[in-house]
Amino acid sequence: MLRNNLTLTLIMFCGLALQAQSKRAYQTFKDTRVINSHSTEVLPGGKLDFRVGHRFGDIGGASGGWQSFYGLENSTDILTGFEYGISNGFTVGINRCKGSGPLKQNINGLAKVRVFQQEEGKTSFTFTVLGVASYSTMKKSENEGNLNFFAKPQHRLSYHVEIIGGRKFADRFSLQLSAGVTHRNIVASNDENSILSVGAATRIQLTKSMGLILEAKKPLSSIRQGLQYMPAGVGFEWETGGGHVFQMNLTNATGISETDYIPYTDSDWAKGEFRLGFTISRLFTL
Repeated sequence: MLRNNLTLTLIMFCGLALQAQSKRAYQTFKDTRVINSHSTEVLPGGKLDFRVGHRFGDIGGASGGWQSFYGLENSTDILTGFEYGISNGFTVGINRCKGSGPLKQNINGLAKVRVFQQEEGKTSFTFTVLGVASYSTMKKSENEGNLNFFAKPQHRLSYHVEIIGGRKFADRFSLQLSAGVTHRNIVASNDENSILSVGAATRIQLTKSMGLILEAKKPLSSIRQGLQYMPAGVGFEWETGGGHVFQMNLTNATGISETDYIPYTDSDWAKGEFRLGFTISRLFTL
């Protein structure tokens, strides 16, 4: 009798644990990125993510059209990097970007911490904090008027800190809002070192394996009017099985890293200055 009671108690306990676990919202977004922006997602502990990102040239406008095969013969930025889940709520990463702004050949390090995870009865959203540091390895210019003159070693550095809050409203719809600050140690005389920005992104599940993703990020600056446009994008992503996520997108952002595309997006959707891009993500278990 005692053994039967213990068995029944264990079964009930396991059932309650599984029920509590099921109340958590998993995969608010399918990837750690939306298009350019980071999502609320972090990697599971022990998972290594190898990712490649690419942004082609302008589809239209003065630099697009048939002369560049609608941008496919050019590239504005290329990212290659690794990210690793230290734990289920903490991800670190490093990547190399070609760069599209005045500071190129960037090595980017990132840390991402999930503070809260959406869970019924406790918190109604997922809250994540992102930090990025970029170091330009480009050759020092001999012209003192260029940003890459690098009078001081710290002029090679740029930073970005962002808070991201998201909610999975249903199996087919997720939404997130973000706010951040980007700081560059060296800028042009008509620019400002620190830029605040706010953003929004959403994901709509269309089929079992494919989703529609949209995002926009608005830099908040009174003196940068005319220097840039709001980076925005639309795309589709596919879970191809075996740990692969493949994404194709259209965006006016030429850069991929936050320290690049937030301050330096100067392409206008209305003039055809947007480009095709793709991202490939492959997860490994270590």
